[in-house]
Amino acid sequence: MPLLNVEQVTGGYGDTEILRRLSMSVEANEIVSIIGPNGAGKSTLMKTVFGLLHPREGQITFDGHDISNMSPHQIVRLGMCYVPQVANVFTTLTVEENLEMGAYTLKATKIGAAKERVYEMFPKLRERRRQLAGKMSGGERQMVAMGSALMLSPRLLLLDEPTAALSPKLVDEIFERIAHINSMGIAVMMVEQNARQSLAMAHRGYVLANGENRQEGTGRALLDDPNVGQLYLGG
Repeated sequence: MPLLNVEQVTGGYGDTEILRRLSMSVEANEIVSIIGPNGAGKSTLMKTVFGLLHPREGQITFDGHDISNMSPHQIVRLGMCYVPQVANVFTTLTVEENLEMGAYTLKATKIGAAKERVYEMFPKLRERRRQLAGKMSGGERQMVAMGSALMLSPRLLLLDEPTAALSPKLVDEIFERIAHINSMGIAVMMVEQNARQSLAMAHRGYVLANGENRQEGTGRALLDDPNVGQLYLGG
């Protein structure tokens, strides 16, 4: 059974239907990239998986549990964490305080070890641990957001546009960090505007359009597919 399984899910916002009988999955220790045009339903899929939205039809299971109607705090306790595209750090708190906020379900005696583990993954955060997150660059804030999510040692990390509005150098650095996170046994599901780079590092990918899964395959197969290249990767 996949770690995450989305089966024939339909849903959206109020009466507005965004996802239409969409199915996808993430295996343990896998990187899955979700690509597609604006308005395809990528972020809606993320929010539905994480319990911020609930499907009208279909089923979502995580680690064998039906999470279709669970709230985010219940899903977090099962081992899934989510980093949204915006408003993903507490700007008036320091780096260290942000990490501690991410550890809200941990016992106090385990927070120190969790912070040390995050600092090993993101050495820059150790250097800046006393700095206010609101005074950091976009790339550094993204590291703080990811680090906060990783405080709970999730089995699956959801990333919504982790490299949005970053310089090419910082984009490469964030992707390197994602690969490192995955190498530690954490599965990653990401929506990403840098489709070529995300597919190049992904084990598998899905192409969404109009709330439907139009195509799926290994990251390399999707990169090499001329139809995907023409329609979604700029030729």
